[in-house]
Amino acid sequence: MFDLTLIGIGTGNPDHLTFQGASAIRDADLILIPRKGENKADLAGLREEIIAQVSDTPPQIAYFDIPKRRADDGYLRGVDEWHDAIALRWQEAIAAHPDAKRVALLIWGDPSLYDSSLRIASRLQPQPETRVIPGITALQALTAAHAIPINDLGAPYVVTTGRRIRDEGWPPNASKVAVMLDGECSFQSLKMAGYDIWWGAYVGMKEEILIHGPLADMAPQIVETRAKARADHGWIMDIYLLKRRVE
Repeated sequence: MFDLTLIGIGTGNPDHLTFQGASAIRDADLILIPRKGENKADLAGLREEIIAQVSDTPPQIAYFDIPKRRADDGYLRGVDEWHDAIALRWQEAIAAHPDAKRVALLIWGDPSLYDSSLRIASRLQPQPETRVIPGITALQALTAAHAIPINDLGAPYVVTTGRRIRDEGWPPNASKVAVMLDGECSFQSLKMAGYDIWWGAYVGMKEEILIHGPLADMAPQIVETRAKARADHGWIMDIYLLKRRVE
C-alpha cells in the first residue's frame, strides 16, 4: 500500500514551489511525471528541473503517457472515460515500483482549482491516503502580474471555462469573469465592445506574455499572439480576466 501526495507547483516557475511542497518532493519515494507528446516535452522538463532544484538525492521518477481524450460521445462522458484511462496509467506506473510507499505528482497550478488530479486519484485501487499541498494558481499569478485585484468592491466574480462562455454567454450577476481552459479564444463570442480584458500566457515564467485593454481592441492581438506563442513553444497555458464595462 502507498500514500499519494499531490503537490501544487504553480505555473512552471520553480520559485512558485512552497517550502511544504519542496519538503514533500524530498520525502517521496516515487514521483510520477506525465508525457503529452514530443511537442510538450519541456512540461516534463520543468518538473524535472523543480525536482533537481529542491533535492540533492532525487527520488525515483516514473513517466507515463497521457491518453487521448475522446470527443465523439459528449464532453462529460469523454472526460469521465479519460480520467479512467489516466488512473490506469498511474496504477501501472506505481505497480512497476512496488517498494515505493510515498508516491507524488507535481500538479500544474493547484490540485484543488480546475484540476482533475483528485478525481483521478479517487479511481485508484486500493484507495491510497491522499494529501494535497496547495500551489499558486494561474489566477493568482495573472492578477499579480497585472497588479490588479480579482474582485470589485461588494461584487461577485466567476471562475469558468471557455466552453461555458461560448455556450452560455456572460454569467449573470458577475462583475468579473476569470476564464480558464480556453483553447479557442472564447471571448470572441461576446459583444466585445462591452468588456475589458487582462490576458496572460506562461504567467510567472520567463516566457510570460501579458496583454491588457479594451476587449474589442485587444482581441485580434491576443488571437495572433497566442497562435504564434503556441507554434514557437509547442504548447501554451494561458488565462484571462474579463470585466464588464459600466454603461
